[in-house]
Amino acid sequence: MTTQAILPIDRQTIVELSNSRQEPEWMTNLRVEALELAGSLELPKLEKTRIDRWNLSSYGQHKVEAALSSLEELPESAKALLRNEGQGEPANLLVQRNSSVVYHSASDELSKQGVIFSSLEDALVKHPNLVKSYFASVVAKEENLLTALNTALWSGGVFLYVPKDVRVEVPVQALFLTANAEASFSPHILIVAEQNASVTYVDNFASQGELENLVQNGVVEIVVKAGATVNFASVHNLDASVTDLTYRRAIVENDATVNWVIGEMNYGNVMSDTTSILQGNGSHSDAKVICVGTGEQKMNVTTRAVHVGKASTSEMITRAVMRDEATAIINGITKIEKGATGANGEQTEKVLMLSPKARGDANPILLIDEDDVKAGHAASVGQVNPEQIYYLMSRGISKEEAQRLVIYGFLAPVVSEIPMEKLQSQLQSFVERKLGQ
Repeated sequence: MTTQAILPIDRQTIVELSNSRQEPEWMTNLRVEALELAGSLELPKLEKTRIDRWNLSSYGQHKVEAALSSLEELPESAKALLRNEGQGEPANLLVQRNSSVVYHSASDELSKQGVIFSSLEDALVKHPNLVKSYFASVVAKEENLLTALNTALWSGGVFLYVPKDVRVEVPVQALFLTANAEASFSPHILIVAEQNASVTYVDNFASQGELENLVQNGVVEIVVKAGATVNFASVHNLDASVTDLTYRRAIVENDATVNWVIGEMNYGNVMSDTTSILQGNGSHSDAKVICVGTGEQKMNVTTRAVHVGKASTSEMITRAVMRDEATAIINGITKIEKGATGANGEQTEKVLMLSPKARGDANPILLIDEDDVKAGHAASVGQVNPEQIYYLMSRGISKEEAQRLVIYGFLAPVVSEIPMEKLQSQLQSFVERKLGQ
């Protein structure tokens, strides 16, 4: 039994909350079932990390936020995340503050294409049967305490549905901002790309003020139908007073592709799990992850590819930079199931430590149940090479600038391959801020 016996909400409150949102009966029942499950499920057991020792008691309560009349009402740091130089405000944008979606815009072009881009709450009212077909189909409530609590407590969130053969050329964006220690912050993101569809989704998680060990318990579910492509990019930059727990998972069908770009730029403890289930023949996933740890942060970051379909391929690259007394457990897991002939899975995990008290552990794991496959891994953990620093300094570069160049050279294999220039510069800015460059 889990040690967390006290749940953050009771059954009656969940029912009243669901009814106040005009949710369909099946969602109300699902929330109640998940809450009851949460009372008996345990926290996930992570590689070399005891999250049961983290402070996970502060989930907050649902609080309705007033809608924004303009993005100018956002704090300056949040507005900076949304700006595109020379292009103004994003055409397709959703903003969630604390428990509620407070801003939403979708272009006429999306509507003409039949694309649904809205809060998950609105989609439940306007497209209940469509949501029902996919909600909790990728990340099940029964998996552990965290997935059960997200199913029970989620609010706001995103629903993105792209019909068959539709290509969305302009990225769809979301901003999740937490600024109230008493307000729940558990978004649920659901993305469905039908056959031969294509879409790029980008989000930022940000915080403002002291949040008293608030828990962000988020779930991302992606369904990529045959021949479709989903590009998913997410940067989390939450304060040290927030514990960030996030499951991201995609089911990828025949000849479909999911591309992940993840930036773990938080200042508090982090549990991050990004998984591609390559269900279909010829399916493909590519995951690029950057982590920067400072202070006394504890980070457990897992990237996983599960090969089920024949000739499925996966690539995973993770780079982590640790300073001060930060600790990182970086897990790369390639699982090739029996029958997944012709599968090919490659992974690389590297950790760079900038101080004697920083700790990093790279764990490449290959689980192979089929003979006719290819799989490979590379992993390293080490300090900054003093010879590199000395060489650069011998060319007239200061020690601080030399260290900066070495760090960015270390991160370059991930950053340089990010297809969006704005996201590249954003990640670089966060890295500089965290490392005091």
